[in-house]
Amino acid sequence: MKKALITGITGQDGSFLTELLLKKGYEVAGFIRSNSTGSLGNVTHLRDELQFYRGSLDDERSIEEALMDFKPDEIYNLGAEAAPFDSFRRPVYTSDINALGPLRVFEAAHRLQKSLDKKIKIYQASTSEMFGAPTEIPQNENTSFKPNNPYGVAKLFAHYNARILREGTQNMFICCGILFNHESPRRGMQYVTRKVTVAVACIVNKVKDPPLNELGEPIITSDWKIQMGNLDAKRDWGYAKEYVEAMQIMMQQDKPDDFVIATGETHSIKDLLEAAFSHVGLNWEDHVITNPSLVRPLETGPLCGNAEKAKKVLGWEPKTSFKQLVGLMVDSDLAKFS
Repeated sequence: MKKALITGITGQDGSFLTELLLKKGYEVAGFIRSNSTGSLGNVTHLRDELQFYRGSLDDERSIEEALMDFKPDEIYNLGAEAAPFDSFRRPVYTSDINALGPLRVFEAAHRLQKSLDKKIKIYQASTSEMFGAPTEIPQNENTSFKPNNPYGVAKLFAHYNARILREGTQNMFICCGILFNHESPRRGMQYVTRKVTVAVACIVNKVKDPPLNELGEPIITSDWKIQMGNLDAKRDWGYAKEYVEAMQIMMQQDKPDDFVIATGETHSIKDLLEAAFSHVGLNWEDHVITNPSLVRPLETGPLCGNAEKAKKVLGWEPKTSFKQLVGLMVDSDLAKFS
């Protein structure tokens, strides 16, 4: 039985990956924040099948203790300060977690490898945000990086350190998945896709006490409108449940490498709004107002991934279309916010 340790296990990707690994017969442990409220988020339904360690990616000792006790065969480092928009507000903390955090994991794994005299495989969650203002469209594994937010900069630091440890004398097995935007009903509401689908559900169901947006205000106004930032921003959106399958396949390869995971299609925020509102028979233009406070100081994109390498080497390709993805998210939130 393989043993896998997942940081960020309670999040969207962590929960889908946990379900996948358990089905494949893995023993799975989660590394959760020591200052968390005790909620297991998206893996609450799996609590009896998992082992948990408390700590933080900015606490080297807690990482070391978790690895030394569990002795994983595979480590999936999905933990992060995850919202690019929020990283402008907390650049130092974002850098400590997203840049130095993975390096702490890599070094702890290297020490464990030496003590056990066995290879430990690591998956590092890189991101399309590293491309920032891309030099070419679509982007692949060889496209130059030019991140446009502190989140992307921190992730690039970790990405380069992974390559150094992989190609240097340490000869570590570290795969980096350069995942483009991937969504699901489990996505946090600080992300634009879920923000939109929750707002649609609240409007349709006339929810009187809606959740709050990133400004700490109700996600919809009293006259049933949603506040948005830049409507022309473009992203490559796929289904998270399919993307974690690529993570696991990467770790079964004989040699570690970097892989872009994407759909190859670009859609704007306007496209997202159109898909979500039309799914319930509404015109998005009747329910959207722009707020300059929600515009990023520096925009990213257009992001569009070329996943040909993943298709050729891993046999992976996306199955769920953009409209199908938005539809299943809207349907989920219609049931949740009723």
